[in-house]
This record gives sequence, structure tokens and C-alpha cells, in this order.
Amino acid sequence: MSNDFSLNLKLLCSYYKSIADVCRRLDVNRSQFNRYLNGRSQPSANMLLKLCTFFGVEKHEILLPHSQFERLVKVRPKRAEADEPSHPLWPHLQQLEQWSANHNLERYLGYYFEYYQSMACPGKILRTLVCMEKQGEHVVYQRTERLQESPADKVFHGKYLGVVHYLTDRIFMSDYESLTGHELTQTILFPSFKNRILRLTGLKLGVSGSGERMPCCARVVYEYLGPQVDVLNALSLCGLYQQDSSAIDDSVRHSIHNDVGMYEWHFRARP
Repeated sequence: MSNDFSLNLKLLCSYYKSIADVCRRLDVNRSQFNRYLNGRSQPSANMLLKLCTFFGVEKHEILLPHSQFERLVKVRPKRAEADEPSHPLWPHLQQLEQWSANHNLERYLGYYFEYYQSMACPGKILRTLVCMEKQGEHVVYQRTERLQESPADKVFHGKYLGVVHYLTDRIFMSDYESLTGHELTQTILFPSFKNRILRLTGLKLGVSGSGERMPCCARVVYEYLGPQVDVLNALSLCGLYQQDSSAIDDSVRHSIHNDVGMYEWHFRARP
């Protein structure tokens, strides 16, 4: 594949706001896309088809000599896909992505145990599994609950999908319950300023999963497990625990205790 391909690709990208915008719309890795632009790597047949479909050109056209391709593109009407999406939420989501891009979330990727006082089963501690990963230019996460109030009850699994933003000096996580669509949750965590991430603390806002659907706020702890885990084994450790369970560290138990001190006029997170 000649150097004309990379020049033609750069020309097509120039009709968009930025390379990051193109990667986001295509849902492709930015570093890999840069290699196409620099001529250091060639796209697979499947990726080439994806690029041509996105930009609205034929495979033989994107491989034309650059001067010929440039003339071809100039006489064609501007594609609607090069415009900003018309959905009113898009500018706000894009702004959040730009602000979040100023901070490095890469070091936070991986698996966590999440601990907090259960909203659906008051008086018990809930441990869930969270996976934070990067997809294209976005950092997303999945939070999986495993609930079984008693050995005789059926095990219930809840799957929450969300997006992560790092704004100034706080980590913001917003997700929705993907199986029933009954709930949104918001979690705000303190970042870690240590070389190794051990635990992140903060607050969680949601509604109880019971019929009451009471809005609740609870202190939360994220315990880092590593970039890879045995997911089935990790999920087997998730569920409801008694307050005095030996499976819950005393330090975690203390951190998720939802007490309010004297002269605390708001329910506050504790670092």
C-alpha cells in the first residue's frame, strides 16, 4: 500500500474536528490510527472496509494517487457524517471528554472489589466486582452485583454499565442498570496519589433495589485487584456479608460506616 493511502486518509480526517473525533466515531484505537496516518502500518481488509464505509469512499478510490483523490473529494458534496451529531447531549458529553482527557486514567484501569452498605438489604455489606477499561478514547466500566439474601434464595445478578471521567482532582463514575433499566448510580472517588493503587474511597448515590426504591447515599471503597483476575472466582466472592464477617477487613468496615459526626452538616466522603 503506497504512501498515497496515508495522505488520502489525512485529507478525509481534515473534514472532521480532530483526529480524536474521528477515532471516537470509528471506535478505533488512537495509537493504531496514528500508524495508518504516518504510513507505519497498513489496515487489515476489514479495517479498510470500515474506514471506507465511514468516510463514504470506495476501496479503489482511497488508494488513488493523492492528487487525483484530492480532486475527487473536492467535487463531492460534504457528507452529513462530518457534521456534529444533532443530539442535544453530544456537546456536553464531548466537553466532559475533553476535560477528562487532561488527566491520566490509564493507571486506574483494571478490576476492583467495591464495598458499601447495601441499599436493597439494609444492615448488610455488599461486595461487587468492577472492571474499568478503555474503549477507543473512552474509559468505561462494568459493575456486577451478585445478591443472595439466604442460601435458599435464588442468586440475582445485576449488571451496571457506565463511563468514567477525571475532573480536576476527583473521579466521577456514572452508570445504569443494563438488565432492567430501573436505576442510575453516581459514584465520586478520591484519586490515589501513591505509586501503587490500593484503595479508592468516596460516596455512592443510588436507589434501593427493593420495591421501596428509596434514594440513598453511602460511603464506598474500591479495592484494587489488578489488571487481570479470574472473573469467575472473583464473582464467587461477591455478595452480601454480615457486618461482623471475617471476610471484610476492619479497615474497609470502618471506611464504609455511614456515621455523621458532630458539626458535619452534610453527609461527606472521608479520604
